[in-house]
Amino acid sequence: MGYKDQIDLLKLPRHVAIIMDGNGRWAKGKGKLRVFGHHNGVLSVRDVVEGSCEIGLEYLTLYTFSSENWNRPKLEVMAIMELLVSTIPKEIETFMKNNVRLNAIGELSMLPPKCHKELINVINKTSVNNGLTLTLALSYSSRREIVQAAKAIALKVQEGRLAIDDIDEEIFESNLYTGNMPDPELLIRTSGEFRISNYLLWQIAYAELYFTNKLWPDFRREDFFEAIADYQKRERRFGLISEQVN
Repeated sequence: MGYKDQIDLLKLPRHVAIIMDGNGRWAKGKGKLRVFGHHNGVLSVRDVVEGSCEIGLEYLTLYTFSSENWNRPKLEVMAIMELLVSTIPKEIETFMKNNVRLNAIGELSMLPPKCHKELINVINKTSVNNGLTLTLALSYSSRREIVQAAKAIALKVQEGRLAIDDIDEEIFESNLYTGNMPDPELLIRTSGEFRISNYLLWQIAYAELYFTNKLWPDFRREDFFEAIADYQKRERRFGLISEQVN
């Protein structure tokens, strides 16, 4: 019996976030340049997205490129940007067929103009879809996101549009990039690393964490289903005790 058969479709997490790690090491292990790993990682993205549609997941957010990644060697950064430009438009047909709505969060203005244009084009074309919301975290930093939210709230207070006493968690969350989606219940990280890497720090406060040694280009929908099956075996208490939850 496969892992998909073990999943209770009535108890799916609404939102799964993934740190797609290990492309470079995967390529190095094969004697190839790091960009070879990024190209093969696209196949994993496609398979996991299709797997998400298959089981009826509502939200999937992928850590695609962090703000810190801009500090990598220029040739690798250029290759990743070119890969985005060439890949995103090719996926429109698949997105439309599977009713996927593309979304993006992060400092998108930092993307090269051509990359930004292609991204916005696909986001606009898929905005009519109401199935899986696939969010790409691009040029993303959770700390910067939190700072930007704080600045936005401070400006509203300064302009008299918001009273200090009215600021609560709900107000703060509404000013984050993810203000229009539920928090992730499950965070998956590939490659055997045990770090959050500045990803959705506010949003994963009560997320279940799942780590796998598989490098991202080797990660497929069956591995994704395994993570969800594992998630469904866990008891989520949110600060309560087992007796209260049960």
